[in-house]
Amino acid sequence: MKNRNDNLKRVIVDFKKLTPEILALLVEKYPDGYDDDHIVTFRNAQNELIEAVEVITEDTKYLIKVSAKLEVTMENYDEDDYEDFDDNDPDAVQDPDLIDEESESFD
Repeated sequence: MKNRNDNLKRVIVDFKKLTPEILALLVEKYPDGYDDDHIVTFRNAQNELIEAVEVITEDTKYLIKVSAKLEVTMENYDEDDYEDFDDNDPDAVQDPDLIDEESESFD
């Protein structure tokens, strides 16, 4: 018997390509953050070892690369921050390092 997940489109997502929709799915699935038990490890086409967390929608399995930026962004998630953006806008989710630098410049 074939698993339903075998027919899903598979997409690897780096932090730079994270959209509000995927971020919301991540926060919903991992409301207290993810830990080592949630991380899947695989090799990409360049044979690099990748660590990612998985989110599955009706038609797609997303593997979101694990990073410190991802953790900080999930911890600080507020859906109101993204209400002016399209769900699939990869420019909506800002790099947390840039946010910190901007707030420091106002001191």
